[in-house]
Amino acid sequence: MHTEAGVFGRSQELSARRHEQVVFCEDDKSGLKAIIAIHSTTLGPALGGTRMYPYASESAALDDVLRLSWGMTYKAAAAGLDLGGGKAVIIGDPALDKSEELFAAYARFVESLGGRYITAGDVGTNTDDLDTIGRYTGHVTGRSIAAGGSGDSARLTALGVFNAMRAGAESVWGEPTLAGRTVGVEGVGKVGNELIQLLLADGAEVCATDVNEAALERISKNHPSVRLLSNVSTAPVDVYAPCALGGTLTASSAEAIEAKLICGAANNQLATPAVEYALNERGITWVPDFVANGGGLIQVAGELRSAATAEVEDAVRGIFDRCRDIIAESKAEGIGTGAAANRFAERRLDAIPRAL
Repeated sequence: MHTEAGVFGRSQELSARRHEQVVFCEDDKSGLKAIIAIHSTTLGPALGGTRMYPYASESAALDDVLRLSWGMTYKAAAAGLDLGGGKAVIIGDPALDKSEELFAAYARFVESLGGRYITAGDVGTNTDDLDTIGRYTGHVTGRSIAAGGSGDSARLTALGVFNAMRAGAESVWGEPTLAGRTVGVEGVGKVGNELIQLLLADGAEVCATDVNEAALERISKNHPSVRLLSNVSTAPVDVYAPCALGGTLTASSAEAIEAKLICGAANNQLATPAVEYALNERGITWVPDFVANGGGLIQVAGELRSAATAEVEDAVRGIFDRCRDIIAESKAEGIGTGAAANRFAERRLDAIPRAL
């Protein structure tokens, strides 16, 4: 992405479907600097998490929120939800800069959008933060159970990724199971930890890595059979599961990956769209991230309409069928799985008449 491009140019570089609204939020008293990006409200209000991260620059924060919000449009459409795509970023260190005053100021900006944007959790924010935001705006989901929400979404995000991985395994090896396969999990935070439990229960062998030593120590203590490695992306594994930050699939890593299947929870896994073609050339199946990791979004969407837990979990398990269909279309049409997933989402978006 060309950082010298303006806001409108950056949106155009991502997709022909440009952003509807980008809001810059600043509050001197609390120190808040945030950006809310609404990509699309075609299918419904734009829902997407708030990421808190110490970006190197405001430009980097803008690039991230534009990419993330665009991805949310496709994630919601592919998940079959009547929601649009949005995202927000707060510039700051989540370990040092959180305060009720800051989240209250941020919530007031969310409230000012009148429901066009509904926020949730993301990297650097948690249910406690969402509970705080919820005291100042009703346009929030993913709150704690005590505050009337559905709680942390890590478990259902992992359940969705696991079912997406099962669909990928069926395509690659003929059976919808990871039993006997070696899976390399990159990132063992809340979602990665939940995914590891599901994989072990299914009979997979698991190796893992993370930049956080404390997280690795927890995995080692709770799951001693998991092998800890410095790098799993190019290790001799059957499945590579990126579950940390995005952009790990680069032109160089695509040439070094030994896995036959890539499926994980991280957003924006491809550094550039061309990486998918490199993976295809090597016969590697990539399950598009915005379909595989849709379980958390399905959960918070269910929270908005007070859906029963069993209904939400069934919808998350439905990611298996969706990924199976996308992989089948990819093979039938001779296109990448990313292109097939985009088509799937765009058919829903294009079915809605545009306002004159």
